[in-house]
Amino acid sequence: MVVDPNVYSGPPAEERHPNEMAVYAFLDELGVPYQRCDHEYANTMEDCKAVEQVLGAPICKNLLLTNRKQTDFYLLMMPGDKPFKTKDVTAQLGCARLSFATPEHMMELLGAAPGSASAFELMHDREGKVQLVIDRELMEGDFISGHPCFSTSTLKLTRSDFLDRFLPAVGHKPILVDLPWPEPETEA
Repeated sequence: MVVDPNVYSGPPAEERHPNEMAVYAFLDELGVPYQRCDHEYANTMEDCKAVEQVLGAPICKNLLLTNRKQTDFYLLMMPGDKPFKTKDVTAQLGCARLSFATPEHMMELLGAAPGSASAFELMHDREGKVQLVIDRELMEGDFISGHPCFSTSTLKLTRSDFLDRFLPAVGHKPILVDLPWPEPETEA
């Protein structure tokens, strides 16, 4: 995985997909400072480890989930190295079994390419169809990171700017959940 070792403030100089450029423009309009790292397509959390080294902040796992009828949608933010178990989320949200939303839903609701979901795309959810769900553990860190619609760049901004400026501006209030770490295996 090739990662540009430079960290940039502001949007890229070259034109990119309009949905990605809209994220930069929106953050700039809000006056929210951010740092950006460019890289090859990061498809896995393992790929994101190299990006974390450059940005100096952990990248969270972002999952777009839906119910069986595909009428309710949830964007789950959680620590990147924490295993995801559907039952842990559904029990706390009080909803039926959730599964991954389709790539079509990801583009339709968030304007994001598959594998690139992040809370930054909530600016494209003008109808409020997606409920943001955050693992409380992320609230312990100083920064929130994520892709701006495509996983060839990663943004980092302060947790306080994310919670106090960005989320109110996009009209999303998060639900906090406490997702458990797996129990350590004991030897018999």
